[in-house]
Amino acid sequence: MISKYTISSKLLLITLLFSGSMLNAQNTRVSKAPIALRPDIKVEHFMAVAPKSVRILYDESTKSMFFTCYDGEVYRIKNIQGKSPVAEKILSVDDHGIPRLQGAAIYKNTLFLTGNTKVNNGLGNKGRMVRYDLKPGEKPVMSVVFNTVEYGTNRTVFDHGWNALEISPDGKYIFVNSGSRTDHGEVQDNNGAWPNARNGALTSKIFRFPIDSKDLLLPDDEVKLKADGYIFADGIRNAYDLAFDGSGNLFGVSNSSDYDHNEDMFWIRQGHHYGFPWVIGGIDNPQQYPDWQPDPDTDPFIPRSAHAWAVRYFRNDPDFPKIPSGVRFSPGIQNLGPDANEYRGHSGKVLDGDLTGVTVSTFTPHSSPLALFFDTKKRLSKDLRGDGFTIRYSLGARSALMKPFTDQGADLLHLDLSYDKATDNYFVKTTRIVEGFNGATDAVMIKNMVYVIEYGASGGNIWKLSLPK
Repeated sequence: MISKYTISSKLLLITLLFSGSMLNAQNTRVSKAPIALRPDIKVEHFMAVAPKSVRILYDESTKSMFFTCYDGEVYRIKNIQGKSPVAEKILSVDDHGIPRLQGAAIYKNTLFLTGNTKVNNGLGNKGRMVRYDLKPGEKPVMSVVFNTVEYGTNRTVFDHGWNALEISPDGKYIFVNSGSRTDHGEVQDNNGAWPNARNGALTSKIFRFPIDSKDLLLPDDEVKLKADGYIFADGIRNAYDLAFDGSGNLFGVSNSSDYDHNEDMFWIRQGHHYGFPWVIGGIDNPQQYPDWQPDPDTDPFIPRSAHAWAVRYFRNDPDFPKIPSGVRFSPGIQNLGPDANEYRGHSGKVLDGDLTGVTVSTFTPHSSPLALFFDTKKRLSKDLRGDGFTIRYSLGARSALMKPFTDQGADLLHLDLSYDKATDNYFVKTTRIVEGFNGATDAVMIKNMVYVIEYGASGGNIWKLSLPK
């Protein structure tokens, strides 16, 4: 995992095994503890978790904590206030039918799960979301929110699928991200099974559904999906996490391509288009230009270590779709630094926004921001109160793609957002406050405590961070 793929790609490339349905803090070797970068933050090991752990959840109504795994397992954590929390498996892929489980959310003891399954002998793909009513003492009862029709899967590491889930603060809607099925909009035809297929109606978008929706069948038809009100926003490559701030604004952090694009954070608004595949990380995608001849010797934004370069997904592409008529792109949030704001300049040199005075959209290239959350109840100290936080998965020192920019990464970033009326967008001051995570994929805030879950090569961990009140 030294090169930067998006998180779904990393998961597909790792084979992990584990057994048993009960896990506690003694079951798995603890990796080196993360390190707080300010003295008023405390880091503690909370418990070990199963391999391929992806999402961590907390239900305020029942004071219950859960986590989910990529292969479909769902665990409830018992004794979260004690010294020996224990994870009990409550669901598996046989229960919900989502073998590639990437997204989960919970609201008033109702659990939502989303992901993908391959069909048609691996040539096709279907998205799926289900819900469970978790009634105390009873077997969870499942109902289907939606299935999609079959659409084209591919044989690449860039087929992102359905993942992030977020419920609106008023409890009326559930939002879900469906990531792109390409790295940067190139043709991915699965050896001819899906001729000329790039990104379709069911990918690279944020969808919104009434929270009580049942048994929907989503077509591969953008006109119909828009008419039904299900497409909320378009043109986002892969917003692997979504979160509302205390004022009800929806934000998402998105992973960019193998080109040296910065990693975007977006203020996600209904009806907006955020540029993919024509603009990524605030930079034009050069493959849209008919005369582009990709070559790392002449285009320093192409890393020689990039998978997309190795398999020639960067290519001269005169049939690349034109920007739709009348579409205006909404830019990403601009990072003011002091951290995570490295970028590659037009000269090809790696630069730091603190030294050049340039803002970027939004984080260091190839850093893979995943978890996103806010202090919505304003319980933290004055300098953190009401602010946002994200975790970067990649560590520059170990990532062939990220290393030219920085050795930093695998850290928790404090996001101090401010609205700018002139641009009708947000700017963010970004500061590293914890470092040293090992494959962290998600986090949840409970009062002033943040619980961070790690994916884990042979079993992951949950770390408990105490932030200043």
